[in-house]
Amino acid sequence: MPNENLVHVIDDDEAMRESLSFLLKAAKISVSAYDSADAFLAQLKDIKGGCIVTDVRMPGMSGLDLLKRLRELNSPMLAVEAMKYGASDFLEKPFDDDTLLGAVRKALSETAASQEDHALRTAVTQRMASLSARERQVLDGLLAGHPNKTIAYDLGISPRTIEIYRANVMTKMEAASLSELVRMALVAGVLGSAPARSRS
Repeated sequence: MPNENLVHVIDDDEAMRESLSFLLKAAKISVSAYDSADAFLAQLKDIKGGCIVTDVRMPGMSGLDLLKRLRELNSPMLAVEAMKYGASDFLEKPFDDDTLLGAVRKALSETAASQEDHALRTAVTQRMASLSARERQVLDGLLAGHPNKTIAYDLGISPRTIEIYRANVMTKMEAASLSELVRMALVAGVLGSAPARSRS
């Protein structure tokens, strides 16, 4: 189910879970509640996003332990890196309703933006993986700022052949321009660090 804007309330205190759920639903925010970190983790494979509101001190796995675990699993909900374990905010009980709602909305917004970045990074990485070895060499040359003639000389092939490879790279990467190709490489963490091989 779509749950990018879903708040996952995790608290062993039933009254607190119900109170938080009521507050969030009244603010027209979707909620799913769990009585323990383990119960939440058991459902994690079906959870695509959203944010977490959890008690730091719970029997068994604490809220902080849960955050550490989600970070280890590279959970998209833990993309908010404002604090050591990915928590967007720490609120002390009893907390002000407006303060909690503000923190939740901020976390949802930041998590959604992070998930978009993650999706784009994944797509670009997959496109790069579809390039042939020669196309990747041409891409490296382009990212290094080399003109077609220089790339052709370095690879020991004709400039016309480079033009064909360059067109293939642009098509496979779904880039409309060289500047867009560079932006994609930055997103994927590829900065043209692997230079084109020189002709022997």
